[in-house]
Amino acid sequence: MSIKDHLLQIKSQLSEKVTLVAVSKTKPISDLMQAYEAGQRVFGENKIQEMTEKWQQMPKDIEWHMIGHVQSNKVKYMAEYVSLIHGVDSLKLLQEINKQAVKHNRVINCLLQMHIAEEETKFGLDEKELEVILHFVQNDKNGMTNIKVVGLMGMATFTDNQEQIKKEFQSLKTIFDKYKSLNTTNCQLNTLSTGMSGDYQLAIECGSTMVRIGSSIFGNRN
Repeated sequence: MSIKDHLLQIKSQLSEKVTLVAVSKTKPISDLMQAYEAGQRVFGENKIQEMTEKWQQMPKDIEWHMIGHVQSNKVKYMAEYVSLIHGVDSLKLLQEINKQAVKHNRVINCLLQMHIAEEETKFGLDEKELEVILHFVQNDKNGMTNIKVVGLMGMATFTDNQEQIKKEFQSLKTIFDKYKSLNTTNCQLNTLSTGMSGDYQLAIECGSTMVRIGSSIFGNRN
């Protein structure tokens, strides 16, 4: 099956409420263009330099999502164009995104990454840290006018245990539901990003509105 066939097959299983992020990291532009020509407009990358090179060369109606771990000193390289940053896991990083967005007169959408897995290696906030950040963002005195927190993101434990994965997805949905009534200019939680190639159907069952799918579209990573 071609990239187009894989993409259309996956899209046919998704409701209109679920956004598909085609995870295109390590893939050549020719592969991305096959997906683009099949109608895909949202692509996810985990390295800012690679994403920037693709942004420069590809059509400008694409939404570029940064899905990898972000170092504060690299934000400036994507602030001009990035549509959504998935893995915001500290106030310091959020402040840097705001600072760089100001320079480009943009508002950059962000997801706050929650730590839901039982693995220490995964990044993310606990609920107390989440509350502190949301409180800070909503206080006008702090000048966070060029970012918008639009939702939460989480990655489940890398395991075959479906019950554990389900429990982790559900715990994130519970936190999401608790805060989704927030409605300030720069804080409106409407996106819940969980689920990848191996578990996206379970994630959607548990309330995910955005899934990140790579290998099921493009084949295994290069």
